[in-house]
Amino acid sequence: MPWCETCQKYHVNTALTETGACPDCGTVIGEPPKVPWHFKLLVVAAAVYLGWRAVQGVAWLLHRI
Repeated sequence: MPWCETCQKYHVNTALTETGACPDCGTVIGEPPKVPWHFKLLVVAAAVYLGWRAVQGVAWLLHRI
């Protein structure tokens, strides 16, 4: 938990701004929050799955014609 010397309090990492600054006074007190690698993996896996299901849907439609 980053500590802000100006405000004299702790802040949760998710409460920081995009640049890692204190939401109250604007002093930079930490690193900007990053997207976890496993979330990126989940998004890629979901895109691959939905893409494959779209291919299957198009093949099914063409087969019915």
